[in-house]
Amino acid sequence: MENLTIGTLVDHERYGEGVVGAVNFSNYDIYFARGGKMTVSKSTDELSVISEPEGNEGGGSNAASGPSLADFEAMMTEVLDRFGALQEVVELGERWEGGMMILRPENPELSSKEIPIETFFHKIVMMRDRLRVLEQNINSHEVLTDEQKVHLQQYITRCYGSMTTFNILFKNKEDHFKSK
Repeated sequence: MENLTIGTLVDHERYGEGVVGAVNFSNYDIYFARGGKMTVSKSTDELSVISEPEGNEGGGSNAASGPSLADFEAMMTEVLDRFGALQEVVELGERWEGGMMILRPENPELSSKEIPIETFFHKIVMMRDRLRVLEQNINSHEVLTDEQKVHLQQYITRCYGSMTTFNILFKNKEDHFKSK
């Protein structure tokens, strides 16, 4: 494979489209919409070039010109976060780690269901992330009126309020659901 440069748009068999963020001695740091930052070997045959950055046809390194790696990472983080592709790391409270959630029906003839608390917690965090993306989509919607946006936002606020019961699972208070 040819030597890729920072800013090259590539396609990976498993992760889809991505952008080269850093060129190292034996690998590339590539930012994928579906997988985040991945380190990929220069010798892989799973990559194909979609397009080279402008003004850099023919290969070579463009590290001296153009944005820095820090600028590129900040830009990619903002874009991926805006479209809900990044999930923040939210910690489960220590007392719940390794625990099980047991759902036991009143009818003794029916079997109970055990779910690892980490699995349940992950689902709650995913729900919160999706509510945030929904909020962003409503706020940036081109057709909705301000009144309609406020009306929909009120429903989302009520959803957050309904989920405050699960705040006991969070390690840090800043991660809690808030009904306001």
